[in-house]
Amino acid sequence: MRPAVSGTSQLNSSELCAFQNPLSSTLTAENRTEHLLWALVSVLEQQFSETVVWGACVPVPRGRTAPVSSPVIFDRSLVQGPLPKSRTTEQSQDPSIALTRKVTVTRIICGVDVSSTSLEAAIGRTGAVGQFANNPEGIGALAAFCLQHHVELVAMEATGGYQRQAFALLAAEGHAVAILNPRSVRQFAQGMGRLEKTDPIDAAMIAWFAEVRQVVPTPVPSAGQTRLRGLVTRLRQLTELRSSQRQQQRLVIDPQLRSGFDQLLALLKGQIEVLAQEIAALIEADPLWAELDRAFRSIKGVADRTVARLMAEMPEIGALSNKAVSKLAGLAPIARDSGAYRGKRSIRGGRSAVRDILFVVASVVVRYESDFIAFAQRLRAAGKPPKVVRIALAHKLLIRLNAKAREVRARFSHAQTTALAC
Repeated sequence: MRPAVSGTSQLNSSELCAFQNPLSSTLTAENRTEHLLWALVSVLEQQFSETVVWGACVPVPRGRTAPVSSPVIFDRSLVQGPLPKSRTTEQSQDPSIALTRKVTVTRIICGVDVSSTSLEAAIGRTGAVGQFANNPEGIGALAAFCLQHHVELVAMEATGGYQRQAFALLAAEGHAVAILNPRSVRQFAQGMGRLEKTDPIDAAMIAWFAEVRQVVPTPVPSAGQTRLRGLVTRLRQLTELRSSQRQQQRLVIDPQLRSGFDQLLALLKGQIEVLAQEIAALIEADPLWAELDRAFRSIKGVADRTVARLMAEMPEIGALSNKAVSKLAGLAPIARDSGAYRGKRSIRGGRSAVRDILFVVASVVVRYESDFIAFAQRLRAAGKPPKVVRIALAHKLLIRLNAKAREVRARFSHAQTTALAC
């Protein structure tokens, strides 16, 4: 039951401080604490223009905070007991500071908006900004800009490959760099109510997103990994170009024009063969890649192009869980449920280069592997659409490849550990 405190609703701060003093109070020791608490509640209910804070009883105008260094008048231990011993309390010189101040330390993050010709940088949401050219000289100036402002993390979006040079050179300078998903950053900005879009605003949003999400630096790929990815990308480009030229040649009936197509196709064929040989030699030279190559090829239908694409575009295979690797490839069904509603689950995002080749290879594997054949028949018998069956087969193939890669990595790690022990 709430005790009746005479005149509590009309107490001012000086009277309250006198009431808190045990020497000036006529209350008994048993109910002093209870009366004191209700007195504080009554004062707050009246919404006085004076603010009562732990560790002080001083008049403060409404809408402003009490000074941290206010004198301690109220004995906090009467209500809450002694302060727990913590690092902040023990090291603090002023008890009022330990009671009222909360220190939050955040990283200094530089957000970089990348375009083909320029790099727009911003230190945090409201810090310094700068614009630099997207070339080695401009990236060097950006590195100096980050050193000047003691930047701990540089965050930039994946911008169609224009970020690769900046990422490599900044990492070589010793900066921690994180590559972010542009869609995630844009949705974050919209969720925060920032509908405007300019390069400086985008750079600030990137820094803010990296701070809120607490992103970690992106691992720097090895020289062999970078070389392999470049070769595989070029091989894919030439293969697509050869396919388009063949299709165009079918529509040409002029003999001279057709001979031009023949010369170009012969040139493309020679370059494709050279690239395939370089990729095969690069994979064979790496012990881990060679083991992965043999493990992947044990699945009938998986050939050299599939192995090279997986190693170049998804070096994490075998080091992640099945769910994580499925999301990384964009083959994980995304739930769309709400209450009693159960929506259709679809796939989205992910690494399209890996997903595209898995679709093709899965259609070949299903002709030879018995468990794939039974799986596809079961889905068709359940009335699943052909597209759903195709996605499910690609997903199953990725899970199988990930399991084989996990086994190879485990054996390889065990062999290295044994060799070091000997």
